[in-house]
Amino acid sequence: MTGTPVRLDLSSPSRGPRGKPPRHFVDLTPAERVSAVTDLGEKAFRAKQLATHYFTHLSSDPSTMTDLPKASRDKLTESLFPPLLTEARTMTADGGTTVKTLWHLFDGAKVESVLMRYKNRTTLCISSQAGCGLACAFCATGQMGLTRNLSTAEIVEQVREAARALGAGEIPGGPARLTNVVFMGMGEPLANYKSIMGTVRALVAPTPDGLGMSARNVTVSTVGMVPAMRKLADEGIPVTLALSLHAPDDELRSELVPVNTRWNVDEAIDAAYHYFEVTGRRVSIEYALIRDINDHAWRADLLGEKLNARGKGWVHCNPIPLNPVPGSKWTASDPRVEDEFVARLRAHGIPTTIRDTRGSEIDGACGQLAAEEDE
Repeated sequence: MTGTPVRLDLSSPSRGPRGKPPRHFVDLTPAERVSAVTDLGEKAFRAKQLATHYFTHLSSDPSTMTDLPKASRDKLTESLFPPLLTEARTMTADGGTTVKTLWHLFDGAKVESVLMRYKNRTTLCISSQAGCGLACAFCATGQMGLTRNLSTAEIVEQVREAARALGAGEIPGGPARLTNVVFMGMGEPLANYKSIMGTVRALVAPTPDGLGMSARNVTVSTVGMVPAMRKLADEGIPVTLALSLHAPDDELRSELVPVNTRWNVDEAIDAAYHYFEVTGRRVSIEYALIRDINDHAWRADLLGEKLNARGKGWVHCNPIPLNPVPGSKWTASDPRVEDEFVARLRAHGIPTTIRDTRGSEIDGACGQLAAEEDE
């Protein structure tokens, strides 16, 4: 690793020169939306009209809201739909079906999202924080440090923009719907718990109060924020939980994922199993394969043993060939070593699928575009 290592930061982000994002329609509950509309001197039913435009038609442009009087639409959109994201840079791969976007937020903070279109689904990877305070050794975002949490609306706007582009046919393959959302972009989602849950509720709420997505098609990733994992289990919204483990032994994991010094491997796996017990939803174990670091066959065996010790049928493993960060000492495993790691897990009866590494030629690892721009 080049440069000075970034320290683990579990504190609340200090806003410093950064400001609080302006209030947005999406930050409000349906009841609060009605109050906001009536406070502006408009009739209560305007709130449902605005929700329909935003969540169903995927638009916050007043010129499209022809069912509202012009004076009303201008006043309402100016007050309730402040611009939160500005597209700064876009890169494409895979014939234009993978699109990575660098966004500037209202205060100059930077986040990234990645849209991936497959044959039978479309998946959007979204950011929940600008930067990250958890300092994972091999992660581009982790080396940036934490700037601030994103608001619910800043996260949902990433989703709306992707869904709008898909619906408008801007992605090769013709118009389509966004089917899957994964919180695997910049930041530790469960360190921004309130905004994450606000986003999840907006994603799964039936239209016009939300985007009407299936909770099963929403994945929340974490490096092992154990109390928040247990809290998520009690929310009653059966999203998919993904635990980014990356090592089955505490000695190595504490080096790779410093939060392990707070909640160790067994505590993180126990919390993941608890999520399965409460929700009935199979948990995903994410494991970035790093050459000669964590890709040893004995580590695959140890991981299989630890997962099976909790029970059968509750987990699925996603080994991920590492997307190297420029200047880092870490690189992807040899394909033969990767194959052996997968075979060992499957020999333990663990369903295992190598993660598709789309977008590697466009700095697919989240944080790389933002870091390049800062340089």
